[in-house]
Amino acid sequence: MIASLSTMTFYDHLHDLRKKLLLSVFFFLILFCVCFYFSNTLFDWLTLPLLKVLDPKAIESHRFIYTSLPEAFFTHVKLAFFGASVIGLPLFLHQIWLFIAPGLYLNEKKNMRSFLVMSPILFYTGVALAYFVLMPMAWKFFLSFEMPRSSFLPVILEAKIEDYVNLVISLSLAFGLCFQLPVALLLLSKVGLVKSKMLSNKRRYAIIVIFILAAFLTPPDVLSQIALALPLLLLYEITIYLMKRQEKRK
Repeated sequence: MIASLSTMTFYDHLHDLRKKLLLSVFFFLILFCVCFYFSNTLFDWLTLPLLKVLDPKAIESHRFIYTSLPEAFFTHVKLAFFGASVIGLPLFLHQIWLFIAPGLYLNEKKNMRSFLVMSPILFYTGVALAYFVLMPMAWKFFLSFEMPRSSFLPVILEAKIEDYVNLVISLSLAFGLCFQLPVALLLLSKVGLVKSKMLSNKRRYAIIVIFILAAFLTPPDVLSQIALALPLLLLYEITIYLMKRQEKRK
């Protein structure tokens, strides 16, 4: 990269952006190939929340199925894409940082660096909460509708692998993205669009919005909705506290 930002032309910036994008794509392709090689292991990890809530005596009566020839293959591709995106998130953010950092002042660099560190940590925290807390509760709720009776035809889970993987990925991304709430609000506060007093005054509306969002993003049971809503409410309060400290420093 050219040492002096002031000497860079528009085409120099485009060339630098192109180089960062190509490097990100290169990283992604490597991670994709590795994740595709271990896609069976990734799928096994994703099924652990389901195995934990299944009755050990009834595990043999359950199975995953696929109903079209390419379904299993494309499911593995989707797993590899998801794994590469999640694992490579810090690398991609680092490339973004390398592109924008030369155009920032020292104090702006300091602030942006903290956001770039906070964002993946919050994303991984949301994914972990979905995996370790929400999914076991949600799967237990759904499995409660099974009817392994003997007098009539039983109702037993035989889930399609595509449907299961889609549901797991959707919940993981939903939690990961929702946990970006503090980052988004603090950035808006930095540019003066949001104040801590405004968030405090609108707290009652924020609670309603968060519970509606949780009901929309999670399976239709109360425990799952609370599992997402409570952490978001906590993050909302923490964000107000951080914004107050930020405003005092100003």
